[in-house]
Amino acid sequence: MPLTRSLSDAVVVVTGASSGIGTATAYALARRGADIVLAARSEPALEDVARHCRELGGRALAVPTDVTDPVAVEELAARAAAEYGRIDGWVNNAAVSAVGLFDEIPVSEFRRVLEVNLLGAAYGIRAALPWLSLSGGGVVVNNASVLAEVAMPYQSAYNATKHGIRGLADTVRQELRVTGRGNISICTVLPATIDTPFFRHAGNHTGRELVPPPPVYPPEMVAETIVRLLRRPRREAYAGGAARLIGLQWRLAPALAERVLGWYAHRTQFGPSGAPDSTGNVFRADAEAQREGGWHGRRRQVVRVTAAFGLAAAGTAVGTMAAMTRRSRAERR
Repeated sequence: MPLTRSLSDAVVVVTGASSGIGTATAYALARRGADIVLAARSEPALEDVARHCRELGGRALAVPTDVTDPVAVEELAARAAAEYGRIDGWVNNAAVSAVGLFDEIPVSEFRRVLEVNLLGAAYGIRAALPWLSLSGGGVVVNNASVLAEVAMPYQSAYNATKHGIRGLADTVRQELRVTGRGNISICTVLPATIDTPFFRHAGNHTGRELVPPPPVYPPEMVAETIVRLLRRPRREAYAGGAARLIGLQWRLAPALAERVLGWYAHRTQFGPSGAPDSTGNVFRADAEAQREGGWHGRRRQVVRVTAAFGLAAAGTAVGTMAAMTRRSRAERR
């Protein structure tokens, strides 16, 4: 079920709003006149985003929040409702990552990634549900990743959380339906690689600079996908043609796709060697509001890489259909 009112009259909470997709989503909502409650750890960055939201035509409230604290997330929801009278939509977007081999990522960082990404989304859904019910219905959008469906090496903690978010969303959606609360929609976004500060800010235990595997898409594309889901909810929505094609390849031939994507990510996820070991923003807040990561040059590879994945998916589909045909003929004999 969509929002019970137009976006220009809606109240939407956005976590992880101080940079990247969260910032782009806040701006997209502000352009449509929504009331936006911005949450992240950095108050100065949030205030910068809130100020620009007001310039774009929306009302905005900055509420510094650590999503790993369930009490703080409940207080975020209560603050939003107290300020604007209700909550109509909630966007779970906060995320961090620690990149490296699974057995070399410090346990404390691995745990923190799970707490921010997965438990943060769980706390957000729990905090949102009663307020959405009081509003007569609403929409929760969980920003996951195509890594909720596939996997990429050196991102074990991040992969685990995104798979978890997808499963959590599916389960909560089922429970809402069977308990007569179908007026609340739970949606999941599966973006491809996005041009945000994510790779610059991630914990890095690889000894090499982290760079986004192309194709790289602008954060505004994901923001518009989130806006569409608030207006017309769906279970899941891809953001970026590469995400859709990679997901298709994974479903058609998971073993082959696992090998190919592993090979591809291993060769495209790293820049020069010599990068210092770092915890990134896993434990500390980002100082500034940054929507983009500065990876514009890698966008030029969108067409080439997307076409490559498309050809791989098409080849797999043809092979699968041929095998099914042979099996069917054999059975008829």
